[in-house]
Amino acid sequence: MRKERERLLKKKRIVVKVGTSSLVHTKTGYINLTKLEKLVRVLTDIKNRGIEVVLVSSGAIGVGRKALGIQGKPDTLAKKQACAAVGQGQLMMIYQKLFAEYGQISAQVLMTKTTILKTLNRTNAENTFEELLKMGVIPIVNENDTVSTEEIEFGDNDNLSAVVAALVHADLLILLSDIDGLYTDDPNQNKDATLIPVVNEIDATLVKMAKGVSSDFGTGGMATKIGAGRIANDSGADMVIANGADFGILNEIMDGKEVGTLFLAHKNPDFNMMDYIEKKTYLQ
Repeated sequence: MRKERERLLKKKRIVVKVGTSSLVHTKTGYINLTKLEKLVRVLTDIKNRGIEVVLVSSGAIGVGRKALGIQGKPDTLAKKQACAAVGQGQLMMIYQKLFAEYGQISAQVLMTKTTILKTLNRTNAENTFEELLKMGVIPIVNENDTVSTEEIEFGDNDNLSAVVAALVHADLLILLSDIDGLYTDDPNQNKDATLIPVVNEIDATLVKMAKGVSSDFGTGGMATKIGAGRIANDSGADMVIANGADFGILNEIMDGKEVGTLFLAHKNPDFNMMDYIEKKTYLQ
């Protein structure tokens, strides 16, 4: 086992972000219930290890769109928010039903940028997360698209999950998407591109390289994942980017196996989450 991976064996509180592309059938856009059931089972089992778990889940707008019979992506903000209002409830109903089958209580937490930027709101959110985790609950987080005033306030759920990791003082953030990790180049365009197993520091060169690596599905490309890594690493959390095709990979990550790309934390003593969100310094 690589030395850097050994630190994953000692994690106590993790945030797992699952993208839409990992939750739906790619041909139809409908929820992949088999995969969702496995995600719930694996997360519950990680929780049974004594590790606190927070899930950041995409998919509400897609679920709502299918329920309403809308073809293609919503073309207006109001339509997108309407889809989110329908889809969030349906998605949570599925999650709670599946978690209940394993005796695990889950909770819904919807956030907006205001949750972070206003001190009282941020403190209340932090206290709520602490109490839920203390009670053994798995919080399921999404952006509150129904009332967001911008199209996507956090940019996407990669950034939201990093903010959540900082807010709850997690020691590990796991981003699951349709990519295996960070490559030296776009593997779809360059057959010689190789997977980078460990990143010690996110520097300007890495950011530039990430902007050339694409992801086929979802809203968050590699550049946004690097931005999320900046937030997580500066707040003191390691981050792993891995492929969510099989949610069993979560057990492999927690067991220290060589999957995905591990970004090592380097806690910044001057870390200020409000500056990161307001000024978007994590993208620079």
